[in-house]
Amino acid sequence: MRAVVQRVSRAKVAVSGEVTGEIGLGLLVLLGVGAGDTRTDADYLAEKTIGLRIFEDAGGKMNLSVAEVCGALLVVSQFTLYGDVRRGKRPSFDAAAPPVEARELYEYFVGKVRATGLRCETGRFQETMQVELVNEGPVTILLDSAKTF
Repeated sequence: MRAVVQRVSRAKVAVSGEVTGEIGLGLLVLLGVGAGDTRTDADYLAEKTIGLRIFEDAGGKMNLSVAEVCGALLVVSQFTLYGDVRRGKRPSFDAAAPPVEARELYEYFVGKVRATGLRCETGRFQETMQVELVNEGPVTILLDSAKTF
């Protein structure tokens, strides 16, 4: 699994003009599920995301997690994180999980986050979405359960 995690002061996602998820201070998580990913990958990524110390403490140092700042998460499915353009300019998505498997792991990830008591909003799986955000910092972190980066 892969995630692009952005520290935001606000973010929202809409489908056909209808807002499906909106947060203030917190994390926007663009989440991609790869072929062969398992719940172990989702567990790792959920724990890592929730524990990221990327919010500033009183001294201005990135030292606090989303829970410590009473923030929320907005998790948006994004299979294009597995786009491969090494051979040409049109992305191949062969490394992305099939939709049925990807949906199950996306929903499992969201459930893991919610089980911690954190507020977690979502987009709609397999829909065209419009995502708006104000990235604070900017702070953007790339995560990969296979630890390839």
